[in-house]
Amino acid sequence: MANSGAGSVGQQDKIIDQLVAWGERRADVAALILTSTRAIPGGHTDAYSDYDVIAVVEGVEAMVSDTGWLAEFGEVLIDYWDPVESDAATGAVQVGNITNYVDGLKIDFSLWNARYFTELTSGPRADPELDAGHRVLLDKSGLTAGLPAPTYRSYIPRRPDEAGYQRLITDFLIGVPYVAKGLLRDELLPTKWVLDFDMRFNYLVPMIEWRVQCDHDWSLKSGNLGKGLKQHLPPSIWQAMENTFTGADPEANWTALFAMIDLFATIAREVAEHLGYRYPGDLIANVTEHARRMRAGDFG
Repeated sequence: MANSGAGSVGQQDKIIDQLVAWGERRADVAALILTSTRAIPGGHTDAYSDYDVIAVVEGVEAMVSDTGWLAEFGEVLIDYWDPVESDAATGAVQVGNITNYVDGLKIDFSLWNARYFTELTSGPRADPELDAGHRVLLDKSGLTAGLPAPTYRSYIPRRPDEAGYQRLITDFLIGVPYVAKGLLRDELLPTKWVLDFDMRFNYLVPMIEWRVQCDHDWSLKSGNLGKGLKQHLPPSIWQAMENTFTGADPEANWTALFAMIDLFATIAREVAEHLGYRYPGDLIANVTEHARRMRAGDFG
């Protein structure tokens, strides 16, 4: 039967009603669990917020081979499927799906094998998505009765130790000469990959997230790829972030590179002060000067 909390949710949201009704009709659906933002108390949603749903089913492979059921929620625009995965230790089968509908609806389904539900939700293999926030929409046989209540602490960045802090700085800085060399060679594609993906998302964004956590006692959930970060930053820092973006012009990319280094250095210094770690100012200054000399042609 439906979870006692599903009725009130369903009254406010016809998509939840549709999901529950669909699950009740299908004999192979044992339970439906809503996760992510829509399952978190006070979570911010808007017209573009999707529905993240774990469908606990009897036959994952059968639902993947015949995906006609996706159309029960509307006309499908496009859908994507992860490869079906089987856990080597338990044999549990899982697969993820993303479905965009013509009317703007987006549902991300995760199909879990009902037979191995307990293994998938307990011990070291427990899915962090459930701890981050979940709401049971449907449970026909009490399968979810043993689910621990969410702590809402999954996806909160952990405080780094000093070695981790220093390593992030080194990993960021190692990209600087590579970007400089790429600009000198007029190699736009690898240059932009390092500057706009590797340096930005693998190192700059995590450092900024650490800085934000310093002000929130390491209790604030971080959004994927920096989602929601803007609202937690001073306008001056966000403007500095915007200054690190540019197009294809080589001179503009030089400017963006040094803007990114300056922003990273500013944030890294503040993180060091909060955590009591050594700030490697000399290393950052030396790498920055090296890039300036490369730009000036000192090495070629």
